[in-house]
Amino acid sequence: MSDLAWVPQSCTLPTEDRPLRVAEWDALFAEGLTSLSRPQRLQLCLDLAGGPSVEDRVRDLVERESGCCSFFTFTTTGGQDLVRLHISVDQAHEAVLDALAARTVAAGEQR
Repeated sequence: MSDLAWVPQSCTLPTEDRPLRVAEWDALFAEGLTSLSRPQRLQLCLDLAGGPSVEDRVRDLVERESGCCSFFTFTTTGGQDLVRLHISVDQAHEAVLDALAARTVAAGEQR
């Protein structure tokens, strides 16, 4: 899944920085993904194991991702041992969410 052709042109992150950002997300998912669901076509819900340090890491990534890909809407809920991340997109970016879901599953399977 190293091909980044799925990254939309509307992403303002410099092209040379994209593999690094994707690697950050992949590492997060590989280290802590406990569940993934698609409650609706345009929504992805992820549960990640961990406490405050994982929540800080997720919030940092979400903030940076929101800065370059404004089509994402992120909601993060932290708990004692679990961080829940809800990601939604508009209809025009459904394929991006599909690709992110596939990457998430692939990264989680690497554990």
